Amino acid sequence: MIAKHIIFKGRVQGVGFRYTSYREAKRNQLTGWVRNLPDGTVEMLAQGQAKDIDDCINDIKESFGRYIRETQINELPCNPRYTSFNITY
Repeated sequence: MIAKHIIFKGRVQGVGFRYTSYREAKRNQLTGWVRNLPDGTVEMLAQGQAKDIDDCINDIKESFGRYIRETQINELPCNPRYTSFNITY
């Protein structure tokens, strides 16, 4: 298992981005969270198999490609405290 910290930039708030990210993460059996940041970006921590995380990110990009201007992805060590995927505030 791996973890990825993802920042989505663009017009990603107010368009259902977090709910879609949550749905895709659950579908890909990931743990972690997604949340809006005050600067208008969306931050996501996704943990699971590398292919599942990549599939989730690709599905999000497919759904919101016209809204996403930039995506920053960094790999992190897994944190066992995350046992499900949630929308946080």
